[in-house]
Amino acid sequence: MDEQLKAILDSHRRWLAGEEGGERANLQGADLRGANLEGADLDYAVLEGANLEGANLPCADLDYATLDGARLNGADLRDADLEGASLISAHLESANLRRAYLEGANLFSAGLRDADLRDADLRDADLRDADLRNADLQGADLSGANLEDARLEGANLDGANLDDGASE
Repeated sequence: MDEQLKAILDSHRRWLAGEEGGERANLQGADLRGANLEGADLDYAVLEGANLEGANLPCADLDYATLDGARLNGADLRDADLEGASLISAHLESANLRRAYLEGANLFSAGLRDADLRDADLRDADLRDADLRNADLQGADLSGANLEDARLEGANLDGANLDDGASE
């Protein structure tokens, strides 16, 4: 990880802790292709339009992060926490989101084609108009998720929980 990114993440950590000298991470439009952000605490970070293609983000905390328009194609988000994150029109094709925590996430019109969402928690997520073609949603919890106009052709929904008002 380069020194500038390390400094931004350290300042963000201080901001989250309410410590003096901390500042919310603003990585809007940043080129973070292939970055190793495993376990990073990016809660509330601004990552709009950031290029995170192929980034390593397993176990990262991205609660309420703004990822609108971000490019996450091929990113590894296994076990990441994205509760309440905004991913409007984000590109997550072929992303590994296995066991990701996406409860209440805004994935409106997100590109999730071929994404690995096995065992992901998508309760109450907004998946309206999302492209989930050929996505692996095996065992995913989609209870209460809004799937209106979502493209699900070829998606694997084996064992997925669609109860409690998931709408199409």
